Amino acid sequence: MKIQIINGPNLNLLGTREPNVYGNQSFNEYLNELKTAYPNIQIDYFQSNIEGEIINKIQETGFCYNGIILNAGGYTHTSVAIRDAIAAVNTPVVEVHISNVHAREEFRHQSMISAVCAGVIAGFGMDSYRLAIKSIKIMNKKR
Repeated sequence: MKIQIINGPNLNLLGTREPNVYGNQSFNEYLNELKTAYPNIQIDYFQSNIEGEIINKIQETGFCYNGIILNAGGYTHTSVAIRDAIAAVNTPVVEVHISNVHAREEFRHQSMISAVCAGVIAGFGMDSYRLAIKSIKIMNKKR
């Protein structure tokens, strides 16, 4: 099984960015934990602050991976282009958020991408990614 994790803008700053919202752990530290917990799954990671690079990665992996975990960051609420990229591929995409976006500013309550994702996981901290892996495993058993 192959899973692609894609993190969007400002998520390269995890561990230092707003620790009261996002915690103190870097994503690379957490990624090592995920790879240890799931040794039989190839987990690839990509992060970009650039919308077009995120779209390119969705298109590159969206036909050959078992699942994509996407934390589009601020693009979640603004990007029709990322939404269209998700709709164009056949790999299931799970939208992930570290914080509970519905408990935050009102502009974060609307997602442009949720409707074309297989599911949404939000508010469980970094554990949201682990829950997304579990959901992708379940989806692939049903295929």
